[in-house]
Amino acid sequence: MQAVVIQRAGDYRALSIETVPDPDCGPDDVVVATRYAGVNYADCIVRMGLYSSAREYVGWPITPGFEVFGTIKRTGSNVRDLRVGDEVIAVTRFGGYATKVRVPRSQAFERISGFDDAECAGFSAVFLTAYYALVTLANVRAGESILVHSCAGGVGVALAQLGRALGCTVVGVVGAQAKVETALEAGAHHVIVRDGRGWARRARERSAQGYNVVLDANGADTLRDSYALLAAPGRLVVYGFASMLPRGGEGRPNWLSLAWKYLRTPRFDPLELTTKNRSVLALNLSYLFEHRTLLSESMAALSALAREGKLRPPPVTKFAFDRVSEAHRAIESGTTVGKLVLAMP
Repeated sequence: MQAVVIQRAGDYRALSIETVPDPDCGPDDVVVATRYAGVNYADCIVRMGLYSSAREYVGWPITPGFEVFGTIKRTGSNVRDLRVGDEVIAVTRFGGYATKVRVPRSQAFERISGFDDAECAGFSAVFLTAYYALVTLANVRAGESILVHSCAGGVGVALAQLGRALGCTVVGVVGAQAKVETALEAGAHHVIVRDGRGWARRARERSAQGYNVVLDANGADTLRDSYALLAAPGRLVVYGFASMLPRGGEGRPNWLSLAWKYLRTPRFDPLELTTKNRSVLALNLSYLFEHRTLLSESMAALSALAREGKLRPPPVTKFAFDRVSEAHRAIESGTTVGKLVLAMP
């Protein structure tokens, strides 16, 4: 089989397609022949050597990728409810950029109603992140107001859809005027274009009492203002630090900029959190794979919302498998909307 292999941290040249042995199949596993693999910004962080769970669970060399869609090729002896030929979404803790992947049965799910193959491949990472952030952590309620950063990106689109489906007022923030329509189509009631600090003032004008939930994956550039925009009670959910990492260029981190952004990242005082009745929550989906009940319940809830027509696929951009470096360059540019996927040969 073929797989994208990263031998050591690097720029786009570190992504090489190699012929590697087919995966074995344990008694509780399935092997999936991949049609499409989702591309996420986290994959770029893996390539740069900055993703902590990649170092902890795999090390070098590593094949990136958190999600695929394909057809079952083999099943383990203990797997009774899936057969060869069944179509599944598979959630992977790395290893997804490959023509075949092995996953535990608990990480394989039926396709999403109304989504095509490529859309199914790009479903799990963004919608599971959105569900865990908004439902499990923030425990959002109908009638609450939520502010979604990067509202035209994969997770942002999922958050806007999910928030609207749950009866919330959704205000989105995007990085360019060209992304406004994507955020509105996803379900945002209002969209703000981020241009310097003016975005925070305009966000306050949209919700004078503050926001019940703010969802922020930018890091130092917006976290301080995001926290200040919280209502009381309010919850800030952090799930990334995109502004600390390169946009464009050669795909290498700027270590001086990274250090400066790290020093500028706010630290939250528990006494102040108590006094202002605010919470700061955070997540990393790659550390949740052992929680099988949480994973299955979340996917079941999301599948039900999709069947009801309350969740729709984000815009999908396809890249051929051998254009993986172009896919990474595109997602790092900050100009893309929706999801990117790799089409397998």
